Amino acid sequence: MKKFWCLLLVLFLFGYSTFAQQNDAFKVLAPAVYKKEIQIEKVQLVDVRTPNEFNDGHIKGAKNVDFMADSFLLQMQDFDKSQPVYLYCRSGNRSAKAAALLLDHGFQSIIDLKGGYLAWKAFEKK
Repeated sequence: MKKFWCLLLVLFLFGYSTFAQQNDAFKVLAPAVYKKEIQIEKVQLVDVRTPNEFNDGHIKGAKNVDFMADSFLLQMQDFDKSQPVYLYCRSGNRSAKAAALLLDHGFQSIIDLKGGYLAWKAFEKK
């Protein structure tokens, strides 16, 4: 019976991982690809870090909407749910959580920066 539950758990995790990777509504892009996409046209670029983190440095054109603030969803109402929203945070953790929340609230396309602002800064130094 223990083997059955272990097998079931493995199948569930594999299935969930496969679904997450194939979900067209949520994409995670490497810094080089992310940079190309945000430069192609006017995009909805959102930095979900705190205002202090944002003031220490951010991607040009980003709007700061603190994911940890109680007003996060209220502030996100200013964005077009039918258009892609490009998110990033420090390392990718908060932006992934923000992406899940936004998808649950009707946003149709979320693009996250792989590795967050830390990866962006390292990429920009190259």
